[in-house]
Amino acid sequence: MPQTAATATLSAEADHTDAASVPQSLWRRCKRWALPVLGIVVLGLLLSHAHKVDWAGAWQALQRYPAWLLLGVLALSTASHALYGCFDLLGRLHTRHKLAAWRTWAIAVTSYAFNLNLGSLVGGVAMRARLYARAGLDEATVAQIVGLSLATNWLGYGLLAGGLFAAGAIDPPRQAHLGVVAFRAIGVLMIALAIGYVIACGLTRGKRWTLRGRSVQLPSARLALLQISLSACNWALMGAAMYLLLGQKVPYATTLSVLMAASIVGVFTPIPAGLGVLEAVYLALLSGSVRQGTLMGAVLAYRALYYLLPLGGGVLMYLLLERHASTHPDTAAADAAAT
Repeated sequence: MPQTAATATLSAEADHTDAASVPQSLWRRCKRWALPVLGIVVLGLLLSHAHKVDWAGAWQALQRYPAWLLLGVLALSTASHALYGCFDLLGRLHTRHKLAAWRTWAIAVTSYAFNLNLGSLVGGVAMRARLYARAGLDEATVAQIVGLSLATNWLGYGLLAGGLFAAGAIDPPRQAHLGVVAFRAIGVLMIALAIGYVIACGLTRGKRWTLRGRSVQLPSARLALLQISLSACNWALMGAAMYLLLGQKVPYATTLSVLMAASIVGVFTPIPAGLGVLEAVYLALLSGSVRQGTLMGAVLAYRALYYLLPLGGGVLMYLLLERHASTHPDTAAADAAAT
């Protein structure tokens, strides 16, 4: 009789587990297909409006750019990519791994170039994981570096976007059905989150938590301030590049805000390099302020100078990193494990 009761109990628990696993399995299937379907829908909508774009005007606008301006924008783009490489140097300080600083920076810059053009899963995660693994770092350390880099990027984003909202530099879009007060309140909240992160880092200094069997801790308050400062400067450089390409016809704050809006839309749209997303957002938000041909010319020039050219450099750096790992396997492991 006790065995029968125990068997019934185990059977009930198994049924409960199976029932609980059904929603999880269904969610995984929906998640697997939802993003690709969304990407196809968005891409279809963009293609359906492609014939309405003034491509001839865009080509003329590209031809009118003086060489010095394009070189200036390329310099800003290069500075932005170089600054992004410092995000992983912050991760190096936090995790205290001993991989050479130049190699850490090179891995971050290479991954960023691939991230922009091929998506975050390829560049931001997979390529970083491979290159760091080749350098001798363990998975837990790589996960902390990637997590800190992502946090750095979006903390600066939140601070700048929040400041623009709170200062009233950007009018809320009509489609959002938000009043000016509500829009400014959102900006204040974004700033508060960034400040709260710094305070949390200061209050929990030295404390560790176990997450999925791995020990993690927040960086120091000083490192948190460096995260926000570097990221904010990086976003400001990106906005400055587009501001120059638009011929300073649109206020810098507006140019930056539209760029940031396009970036967040690109995150939720699973299209490599956000192809078409950047163009669509700029056309939707600035078509009333700048002629379509001029606007599209600026966006195409930005894509070439900030996305495509750095990808060529990223490919070269990737090959050099792979060659270095192959020719110095013992040195790579020693660099990572040395104290």
